[in-house]
Amino acid sequence: MQWRSIVVGLVVLRLSLSCVLWLAFGLGPSLSWGFNFPLGFSLHKLDLLFREEKGTDPGGNSWSQRIQGPKYEETSSTCATVGRESPKRSYLSFFDGNKDEYVRRYSSFPETLREKMKDMAKEMFYFGYDNYMKHAFPEDELNPIDCEGRGPDVLNPSNININDVLGNYSLTLIDTLDTLLVLGNVTEFQRAVKLVIDTVSFDKDSTVQVFEANIRILGSLISSHILLTDPKHPFGDVGFEGYDNELLHLAHDLAVRLLPAFENTSTGIPYPRVNLKTGVPPDSINETCTAGAGSLLVEFGILSRLIGDSTFEWVARRAVRALWNLRNNETGLLGNVVNIQTGQWVGKQSGLGAGMDSFYEYLLKSYILFGEKEDYRMFQAAYESIQNHMRRGRESCNEGEGDPPLYVNVNMFSGEIMNTWIDSLQAFFPGLQVLNGDIDNAICLHAFYYAIWKRFGALPERYNWQLQAPDVLFYPLRPELVESTYLLYQATKNPFYLHVGMDILQSLEKNAKVRCGYATLHHVVEKSKEDRMESFFLSETCKYLYLLFDEDNPLHRSDNKFIFTTEGHIVPIERRFREKQWNDLFPCEEGELEDKEPNNQLVPDNNNNNNTYCNKIPEERRYTLPLKSIYMRQIDHMVGLF
Repeated sequence: MQWRSIVVGLVVLRLSLSCVLWLAFGLGPSLSWGFNFPLGFSLHKLDLLFREEKGTDPGGNSWSQRIQGPKYEETSSTCATVGRESPKRSYLSFFDGNKDEYVRRYSSFPETLREKMKDMAKEMFYFGYDNYMKHAFPEDELNPIDCEGRGPDVLNPSNININDVLGNYSLTLIDTLDTLLVLGNVTEFQRAVKLVIDTVSFDKDSTVQVFEANIRILGSLISSHILLTDPKHPFGDVGFEGYDNELLHLAHDLAVRLLPAFENTSTGIPYPRVNLKTGVPPDSINETCTAGAGSLLVEFGILSRLIGDSTFEWVARRAVRALWNLRNNETGLLGNVVNIQTGQWVGKQSGLGAGMDSFYEYLLKSYILFGEKEDYRMFQAAYESIQNHMRRGRESCNEGEGDPPLYVNVNMFSGEIMNTWIDSLQAFFPGLQVLNGDIDNAICLHAFYYAIWKRFGALPERYNWQLQAPDVLFYPLRPELVESTYLLYQATKNPFYLHVGMDILQSLEKNAKVRCGYATLHHVVEKSKEDRMESFFLSETCKYLYLLFDEDNPLHRSDNKFIFTTEGHIVPIERRFREKQWNDLFPCEEGELEDKEPNNQLVPDNNNNNNTYCNKIPEERRYTLPLKSIYMRQIDHMVGLF
């Protein structure tokens, strides 16, 4: 009789196990005993992802239902049949798991650990900076593996990966100037400024990208000049005897050399490259990206208002308006590559990453700095189009059923998805959402990029969310995720973001540190390296990491308000930049742009609808996780962490 009991027990055990597996994983289109992990966004999603569209319930909010547009309708399946015969079980219950692990890990951050991370970020910066000054200056960049300097590739002018950025003008030193002040090193800042004044000239036979020269060189010169000449700024009186506006003169000289890019174009959209000595090269192409042509207004606008010459702001604003007028009438979206002569879109992809990112960023930041209401109207319209056509997933980040929000690449004319990858530059967008008051969406999108970082210890240049794998494997020490982490921490003061910063800092120290600095990761999985340390690693990545952990930094204690350019350079928000010595550059045609905002305020009006996003963040969430554990676990799952 004993053997019968054993057999019955085994049968019961097997049936129980089958039921458990069915309940936990029976979300797929059919029951399978050969589970294959890691899974996709959810077990029932990938089977449906690219089926023929047939129509959908308009009330459906899940990412999988919206990814292919409004026509999708689920076909009948085993799960659908079972769902009608048994009580519905929430898809999110799959992620209920051990929720307390997230609370234990992220809900506090000791003061001693914060100080340790601040010191670690400072040491990281100086290890890169000191080695650049020792082994590379006055060249543009440091090769951190061979401990040598790098300049333009004169033997291969078509190597735009190098030559677009390196102009033989001590790029890394210039780009890093205000970071020295952030770290409190006034002495080295003054020494570096004198080196720039004494050694840098733009009278060079170098063909550079207008966008890169603007954000890295022009922006830093202007920022450093402002910090040098105004003692009420947070770092105090950091000027020195004998300074006679040389940085401003250098900035003006560079901007004049960039102006030929705006000449001889039918649309007013600039050529992508100029030779600093001779102007636009005769073999220059007529195509440029939206971000490259439309992200000049902050630096050019400040320069115009500092020197009282409207030329620079005029050409930059004309380019923005030209691009804006080319947007699609139905979707409100722009493409990513345009012909500057015909105004035809060559690249029809609309997204938030490469080729598009800083265009949106500078619409909002230009308004914050200059108070031009047209800029804010354009940003609001662009943001609405982004939410309507690129955003997939549930309506609320921290509530409800369905997949977490994600912004995908779509066709500018139809809004239909074009591919299944996103790129690392898109990680800037949560920071921009913070500036716009949309904290809830910022929290969710940031969590997605952080989950990718946790998996690889870096952000691959492109990540395929359908395949849960990188499409482009390198990571050049980009700052975008760190920037958004810093801004979200400033907005929420949630210790979760200190943990994110610590993870990034430790990953960089472990995976990118080499003999003379920090190297680009050639392969985020294998962790092989390339011998290059781009200037933005010191000017942005290290700066944002240090500021994240330095609660007492003068930037955080100052009564003045500041904004960061797209290259991380510090610019004060001041009344003088809202005043100009010329008439309106573009008088609006009647009825073209309606006035809906009151006066020129330093921040968007508190009654503006965007600020209602802030009200969605309950006060108690300042003291818990910014995202509920169940949703964090869901995001970790969808990038293949378990």
